[in-house]
Amino acid sequence: MGAGGPDDEENNRWPPWLKPLLKERFFVQCKMHADSHKSECNMYCLDCMNGALCSLCLNYHKDHRAIQIRRSSYHDVIRVNEIQKVLDISGVQTYIINSARVVFLNERPQPRPGKGVTNTCEVCERSLLDSFRFCSLGCKIVGTSTSFQKKNKFASMISDSEDSYSSSCSHGKLNNNIKVQSFTPSTPPPTSVNYRTAKRRKGIPHRAPMGGLVLQY
Repeated sequence: MGAGGPDDEENNRWPPWLKPLLKERFFVQCKMHADSHKSECNMYCLDCMNGALCSLCLNYHKDHRAIQIRRSSYHDVIRVNEIQKVLDISGVQTYIINSARVVFLNERPQPRPGKGVTNTCEVCERSLLDSFRFCSLGCKIVGTSTSFQKKNKFASMISDSEDSYSSSCSHGKLNNNIKVQSFTPSTPPPTSVNYRTAKRRKGIPHRAPMGGLVLQY
């Protein structure tokens, strides 16, 4: 595929450091500074993109753009005042944790939406406030991709087709040209054994011909 294809458009939509950042594992011990009490890797250099860094590693990244990752309930977050300087986070729900407004890096599993929820994440269906579309930066990347939008459009067309079919059936006006495949197993034909069993019926009982006679001697 030549230059300017769909893949290039998807890649150019986001800064080159964003996807590697979301895939990175933070809060592990730094291999270079394992003996230090500040060896926890919770930093990331946007210019080098060479993995999670500890605070001591930053000495090798002077004058670089570095951001700090924090944790909330075992999930990675980043403060809004840091990330919004380098990334458009519109549509992503923000939260206030420890008096600071943050966004989550990736989606968080949610068994079921809460009661009375009217808005959910377009990707993972996590409950959201009405003014947001995504629960995390990762969900925004997925939800705004061309492939995801095509998938949703196709699913919507299938749903509309099923609704139209149900409506036509209820009014007895189903188009004869529409062939609907049924996945319900059909009833198996009777075998020679169960067919005779099914046909055999118990008749009306009759008394023996001589059963009512009384013999006298």
